[in-house]
Amino acid sequence: MSKKVRVAIIGCGGIANGKHMKSLAKVEQAEMVAFCDIVVERAHKAAADYGAAGAKVYENFRDLLQDGSIDVVHVCTPNDSHAEIAIAALEAGKHVMCEKPIAKTAADARRMVETAKRTGKKLTIGYNNRYRADSQYLKSVCEAGELGEIYYAKAHAIRRRAVPTWGVFLDEEKQGGGPLIDIGTHALDLALWTMNNYEPKVVLGSAYHKLSQRENSANAWGPWDPAKFTVEDSAFALITMKNGATIVLESSWALNTLDVKEAKVTLHGTEGGADMDKGLRLNGEKNSRLYTNEIELKSGGVAFYEGKAESDADMEARLWIDAVVNDKQPVVLPEQALVVSEILEAIYESARTGKAVYFD
Repeated sequence: MSKKVRVAIIGCGGIANGKHMKSLAKVEQAEMVAFCDIVVERAHKAAADYGAAGAKVYENFRDLLQDGSIDVVHVCTPNDSHAEIAIAALEAGKHVMCEKPIAKTAADARRMVETAKRTGKKLTIGYNNRYRADSQYLKSVCEAGELGEIYYAKAHAIRRRAVPTWGVFLDEEKQGGGPLIDIGTHALDLALWTMNNYEPKVVLGSAYHKLSQRENSANAWGPWDPAKFTVEDSAFALITMKNGATIVLESSWALNTLDVKEAKVTLHGTEGGADMDKGLRLNGEKNSRLYTNEIELKSGGVAFYEGKAESDADMEARLWIDAVVNDKQPVVLPEQALVVSEILEAIYESARTGKAVYFD
């Protein structure tokens, strides 16, 4: 594909402005040619800030998808519309990058995966934490077998008081959940990916609404409205995999804790262990002695590409467009994101019923 990849942005809110458009603007092979938002002023602003010459603006995504010249669509909308838009885009012959999680429900996620297979179009999900320097290094360590069999992992997504009070984050109908589906999804993705284990057996979960109903709470983005806080403030799970491995998942937007860490994993294997608590540390035993190795990563987790510092979001955009141009598999496979979604849904079901949820 010698011409530039023509990209459309559907949903021109926070995540599109904070991540997708800034990073795509740095990819030489890509140009943003269409922008859509139900608040059309946002689409006009995005087109002015990031659009190629002659970029078009839409209020209805179905009108945008009729443009046969568009190669790729980025879906940056609330969770409940991911499936509808992504499936329509795939059916229209576009490759799709969808922001995480893949969908609000596992059933919607399955339909997205099936549509991508049937249409032969690429579908990937925005798990950008995989592209951090520490994540990339840890993945290479795991693939080399240096940790041996990884049989116990912790997936961390813990904030002390950082509840997102804008947009639809607190709306269960739009989002499907709170911190578990918002940031817990990143931590779980990292755990499954580094372990290369996508076969869950049983899930036991709890979700809490303990701090969400308090007035005038201290919060990084100002106090929340308890009446609008319809999602959990924290959720936790014990996940057992078919091979016997165990994953503990913890997530919170508001929790009385000083042990704060987000989108990080701790791994325990037969030959060694790893954690992301203070940079990246590896541990194990050699010559009858215990060791701890602190891995030096340039610029505190920023990766390097051709000698230049590159953020996780920039690497995500570059490798995604490269996968489209050179017809390669994307880094994040939709089948992997589907398993994340299935586990998250099982956690919510277990929390609701008080019973463990078993997978076939």
